[in-house]
Amino acid sequence: MSDGDWVIGVIGGSGLYAMDALENAQSIRIESPWGEASDELVLGEIAGRRFVFLPRHGRGHRIGPSQLNSRANIDVLKRAGCTDLLSLSACGSLKEELAPGDFVIVDQFIDRTFAREKSFFGPGLVAHVSMADPVCPAMADRAEAAAKAAGAPVHRGATYLAMEGPQFSSRAESELYRQWGCDVIGMTAMPEAKLAREAELPYALVAMVTDYDCWRDDVAEVEVHDILATLEANAGKAVQTVVEFAEALPEKRPANPLDTVLDQAIITDRAAADRTLVAKLGAVAGRVFAARGI
Repeated sequence: MSDGDWVIGVIGGSGLYAMDALENAQSIRIESPWGEASDELVLGEIAGRRFVFLPRHGRGHRIGPSQLNSRANIDVLKRAGCTDLLSLSACGSLKEELAPGDFVIVDQFIDRTFAREKSFFGPGLVAHVSMADPVCPAMADRAEAAAKAAGAPVHRGATYLAMEGPQFSSRAESELYRQWGCDVIGMTAMPEAKLAREAELPYALVAMVTDYDCWRDDVAEVEVHDILATLEANAGKAVQTVVEFAEALPEKRPANPLDTVLDQAIITDRAAADRTLVAKLGAVAGRVFAARGI
C-alpha cells in the first residue's frame, strides 16, 4: 500500500460528546449492516487534515457500555473512509502514580467483558487476527506527543482492564486486577480495539483518569458525580490533544503494517465462504476479498 491521505477517526468517550475544533463540520448518518451506530458521524477538518468524530455513548450519553454496538461503530468509521482511529476514554486508576486528571497512553488490554459481540467474523467465514500488540505504536507515539503538547500529565504504557459494567468494581475485584499488574480500568475499550484490528484500522487509546478505583482504603469509593467533575476538567485538554495530533501529522500517511492484517488472518476456503457474511463484511474486509476473488 502506498502513502496516502489521512482520515482520522476520533471516538469520544464519557464527557466528550462533541468536537468543536472541527472546521467545515457536517453531520451524516451512515447505515451499517451490523445495526445502529452510537450516533451520527461529524466530518470536518483540523489543521487541514480530515477527521471523523463519533461520540461513543451518543450525544447526551444515551448508551451504556454493554449496549454499545461497537461493530456498527467501527464499520461506519471504516465506511466514512477512516484510515486510523484515535480513541479517547475515561478510566479508573489502579496505581497510585496515575492520578485523576492524568492521561495514559495504553498499550495492552485484559478483556473481562462477556456480553458483547467481539468479532465481525463467525460461522461461514473465520478469521484470526493477532492481538499480541493491540495498539499501533506509531499512533500511540503521536497520541503521547499530542497529549503532552496539550498540557496534560501523560504516562506512556499501561495495561487496561476492560470490565463489563455498568457497575463499578468490588474492592476484591479491584485488588485482584492490581495483582494482575493492571494499571487502569474501564468499560469500553473492548471489543473496540479488537474490531479496529479486524477492520485494518491502526488504533491508539488515550485513557483519561477520572478517579482511583476502590482499592484505596483512605479514599471513598468512586461516585459518578466525582467522575463527572474530572471529565469536565479533562474535556478541554482532550480536544486540544486532538488538535495537537492533527497539527503534527505529516503531509502524507505512510503505509502501516496494520493496513493488511487480514491477508494472513482469513482461513475459510473461498468456495466455502458464506455469501451473506461476505456481503456484510464489504467495508471491513472488502480489500482482501477483492484480492482473493471472494
